[in-house]
Amino acid sequence: MSREDQTDLPPDLPPDLPLAGIRVLDLSRVLAGPWCAMCLGDLGADVVKVEHPERGDDTRDWGLPTGPTNTSYFDSVNRNKRSIGVDLASREGLALVRDLARESDVVVQNFKTGGADRLGLGYAALSAENPRLIYCSVSGYASDGPEATRPGYDLVVQGEAGLMALNGEAGRPPLKFGLAAVDLFTGQYAAQAVLAALFQRERTGRGRHVELALFDCGVALTSYCGLEAMVQGRDPLRYGNAHPSIVPYGVFQAADGPIVLTVGNNGQYRRFCEQVLGRPDLCSDPRFATNLARSRNRAAFLPVMEAELARWPRSDLLARLSAAGIPCGEVLGLHEALTSPRARSAGLVVPQGPGADAAAHVLAPPYRLDGARAPVRRMPPALGGSTAEIVAERHDLPAAERDRLLAAGILR
Repeated sequence: MSREDQTDLPPDLPPDLPLAGIRVLDLSRVLAGPWCAMCLGDLGADVVKVEHPERGDDTRDWGLPTGPTNTSYFDSVNRNKRSIGVDLASREGLALVRDLARESDVVVQNFKTGGADRLGLGYAALSAENPRLIYCSVSGYASDGPEATRPGYDLVVQGEAGLMALNGEAGRPPLKFGLAAVDLFTGQYAAQAVLAALFQRERTGRGRHVELALFDCGVALTSYCGLEAMVQGRDPLRYGNAHPSIVPYGVFQAADGPIVLTVGNNGQYRRFCEQVLGRPDLCSDPRFATNLARSRNRAAFLPVMEAELARWPRSDLLARLSAAGIPCGEVLGLHEALTSPRARSAGLVVPQGPGADAAAHVLAPPYRLDGARAPVRRMPPALGGSTAEIVAERHDLPAAERDRLLAAGILR
């Protein structure tokens, strides 16, 4: 069985997902827009992803190959979707996409500002034909601002929004996040806004234009650190894995590997000293007795504590910390975390099965509804893998015309 043959939700999985019956037309590519559409697909929407018929989404060329037209990067943001290959440079291809938009509840697009309008796929044109349409635009910068036409890139926005200045160790250069955090959060914010617009449409009967900009979302991500910078009139200090105001808190070395521990209050600290380290003197020392004192004297306190922790094997130390009610955990490698019993028992990693590379997996949606995890109903699609199926749903398109468009390369 190939990817193209993989079908819908098995009968033993819940059929009553919240967005069942909602159709999403995904005109976006790369990460933020596709992430938004995937979130909607995870919740039950039928997501039709429109791609260039030859090269497809840019991310089909990123990451590690998992099939003839798929990669690990593409697969990470395109589960629970169908793919149709359409040449938007052709009159017939544009007409087909406009027809799909008329039948859709949501359109997600991340063309450069003005690009969708030039194709006749902007909000004004599509909502005139489908007033109930929720139209979501994702851009780099505000569409009504002086940088509206600048392309948006996660790394650039991490720098411009101050996020890189928050990350890393004191005295070291600014550091990007290990993931494309701005793209991912922008997609998540976009999905939230689309859901709110769908909810309002139930009352008003009309759609809305939802707009998200990567820079706006990057600034929003600075959260409490951003507000502290405004209060102080300067950048907050960087502490790496440590906490600016809680001690001890962070990553520490046991005898055979790193652990995370967080001592959040003075009651926990007493148990930490007495039951874990066997050092009650660290509680009575006025330099370390309270969190405020430990924060002031962290340079004196941390080497003492670190030497005590380094005496214990990790498993023994974690057991003692847990018994004392101290929040703690292992620091795992990414592969180790994804293959851990914890991840397996939660069903968080799903093998792709026939038609994919033997090592190919997708991550499961994080949502649980009435105790059941939202399922992976469709594996990430091959390029144009659902074109025939989607076109067949257009009852006014004769088979001969469909075959002509396929032969001409307008459809894949």
